[in-house]
Amino acid sequence: MIKRNPCIANIKAGYLFPEIAKRRREYAAAHPDAKIISLGVGNTTEPVLPHINAGLVEGAKKLGTVEGYSGYQDEGLILLREKISAVFYGGQFAADEIFISDGAKCDIGRLQLLFGAGTRVAVQDPSYPVYVDGSVLIGAAGEFAGDGYKGITYLPCTAENDYFPDLSMLPPNCLIYFCSPNNPTGAVSTREQLGALVKAAQKNGSFIIFDAAYSEYIRDSGLPRSIFEIEGARTCAIEVNSFSKPAGFTGVRLGWSVVPKELKYSGGESVNADWARIAGTIFNGASNIAQAGGLAALDGNGLKEVRELCDFYLGNARLIRGTLEKLGIKCVGGDNSPYIWAHFPGQDSWEVFAKILDRCQVVTTPGSGFGPAGQSFIRFSAFGHRADVEQACHRLSLFE
Repeated sequence: MIKRNPCIANIKAGYLFPEIAKRRREYAAAHPDAKIISLGVGNTTEPVLPHINAGLVEGAKKLGTVEGYSGYQDEGLILLREKISAVFYGGQFAADEIFISDGAKCDIGRLQLLFGAGTRVAVQDPSYPVYVDGSVLIGAAGEFAGDGYKGITYLPCTAENDYFPDLSMLPPNCLIYFCSPNNPTGAVSTREQLGALVKAAQKNGSFIIFDAAYSEYIRDSGLPRSIFEIEGARTCAIEVNSFSKPAGFTGVRLGWSVVPKELKYSGGESVNADWARIAGTIFNGASNIAQAGGLAALDGNGLKEVRELCDFYLGNARLIRGTLEKLGIKCVGGDNSPYIWAHFPGQDSWEVFAKILDRCQVVTTPGSGFGPAGQSFIRFSAFGHRADVEQACHRLSLFE
């Protein structure tokens, strides 16, 4: 009999969000009359806006014509790659440095194939679970021990260090997962902080996987939206991004990665060439219909709709944070991010999750699910219908 992949055996049982869904179902079964409102999972709720939706519809129609039909597009439509470079990066990247995908999460997992099992990994703590779980599945994390995996360096990001890690903790020649605006804390790194990160990566012989999936929520013009706004980043960073949260494409599935040609392994080989090889080998490209919607999202009218949608969710975030702060709960995020990171000192995250669900019928996300430093925190998501968010805030205002 074929043996099980030992890396799967190493992964901690129960991915965070299915576990939350399971507990929600159990509560609903025990309380069938409860109207449960979710402020937990970061799944968009509002319809795709008209101009962008028309792009999706037109893309589908074209596939029904001889002239408009298109098949495999492994790295993505050239026009979309060029448009992403122009809109998000000032045209500084060639089309063959941008790779279209079915979402940032998918790219984050696939990128591990570039580096393999022997690579050291460092993650912000707390951080999006896929950074850790993807490292476990490729064999780069080792066994789970206590609060973390032996092969992963956890970089605490707390109020005490302004949610930016101590970079002296970085191991040499490591893969650094970094997210700004951060999921789950909602904190956004400054230009000076990202400059220090790039310098540390260059000095250490390390690569940064920069997750910019929430960059369109940044409203402070002084805060960077891309790692490539930082000098030197082209030699040490890959950026992943997505249409999911700014354009409501969580179910449509469309994202991209930027892999500069200057990025080289220690032996001088091209990371860009390897990523193109992987894309052509195990991935046949994102849906052509989704890419048509992406093009619509990046023209003038589409960008207006993207900002409108992000502003809507940021409005939800202000309501949630304001409610929590009136209760004396210290929070971060919700201003340049759709997430609010709320502190419940001395309390277990899952116990607070259960209390809020029981007393308010509101689903949240336990901070401990994002890493050891998330203990005693709860993440609130601003993705929800306005009426639901207002009702949830009313219930939370009575929380003790």
